[in-house]
Amino acid sequence: MKLLFVVNPISGGINKEPFLKEAKALCEKYGHKFHIFRTTGKNDDLNLMKQLIKVNPGKVISVGGDGTTLFTSLVLKDSDYPMGIIPMGSANGMATELFVNPNPVEALKDIIMSEIYAGLDIVVVNDEHHSIHIGDVGVNAHIVYNYEKDPNRGMITYAKYFLEQLKELNEFPVVIKANGKTYKERSYMVAVCNARKFGTGVPLNIQGNPMDGKFEIVLVTKIDATSLLKAGLASFDESFYDHQSGKVISTNHAEIEFDKPRILQLDGEVIGEFQKLKVDIIKGAVKFITTKNNKYLK
Repeated sequence: MKLLFVVNPISGGINKEPFLKEAKALCEKYGHKFHIFRTTGKNDDLNLMKQLIKVNPGKVISVGGDGTTLFTSLVLKDSDYPMGIIPMGSANGMATELFVNPNPVEALKDIIMSEIYAGLDIVVVNDEHHSIHIGDVGVNAHIVYNYEKDPNRGMITYAKYFLEQLKELNEFPVVIKANGKTYKERSYMVAVCNARKFGTGVPLNIQGNPMDGKFEIVLVTKIDATSLLKAGLASFDESFYDHQSGKVISTNHAEIEFDKPRILQLDGEVIGEFQKLKVDIIKGAVKFITTKNNKYLK
C-alpha cells in the first residue's frame, strides 16, 4: 500500500524527523511505499492535490496538530482518500477527541492496520472558513490572538495568556438564531464546537460528536473561581462539568450576531474580526481512519 504523509514541519515546535525515520523503517518492514509531503505555507493545497494525483495513496496521514489535520481534511474533502492522524502539534485536541493513540508510532500502526472508517464532519463559517475542532469569539479567541504573536509555543505560553486574559474579562451581547428560535444572551465566550473539549482537555460540552452532522454553540455566561475550578477538574473527570456556566445549542445551521466586529479563531488560528457569522456543517466530509477505541462509533 502507498502511504502519503502530510507533514507540518513547524507545528507544536516539534521536530518530526525522528518520527519520520521510524515511520519509514516501519513501512519498509511491512512492504508499504512511503511518500512525504511537507507543507511550506505557500500554495500547499494545490501542491498537495498534485501530489495526491501523482502518488494515488491508499491512505493519507496528517502529521501535526489541529491546523494540519484541518488543512489535510479540506484537501481531501469529498474525495475517497482515507485520512489518519499522527498527533504531533501543540495540544492535539482533535486527535484526542477522536481517540487517536497519543504515541505517534503506535498511532501509525493503528492507521496501517485499521480498515475501520467513519465520516468526519467539517464546520463552515460564512461559506469560506472551516473548522473540524473548536472555534470561538471572546476570551479564548483573544488568548489565541496573543499566543500567535509570541515566538514561543507550548502549553506554558498558552497558560501565560490565559492568566492575562482573566484580568480583562468582559461579557458582551450576542443574538443567535438556530432551530427556529432566537436566543439573546450576554456571554464571555461564544464557541462553535464540532468536538467536546479544548486541547487542554477542558470540556465545553459533553454532548458533542464530530460524526453526527451537527455542531454545538456554547455560550459561556459565567466565569468565576468556582466555574474555573470545575472546568479544570472536568478535564480529568467529566462529572465535574458545570452545566450552569453556560448554554448549549445543538444544530446544523445557525446565524450569530455580535454588538460589534469581534475576533474569531478557528482551530487555533485567528481568522479575523466579524460582527455576523453564518455557521453550517458538511456531514461526513472526510473518510477518517479510526479503530474500535473510538467511542463515537455506533
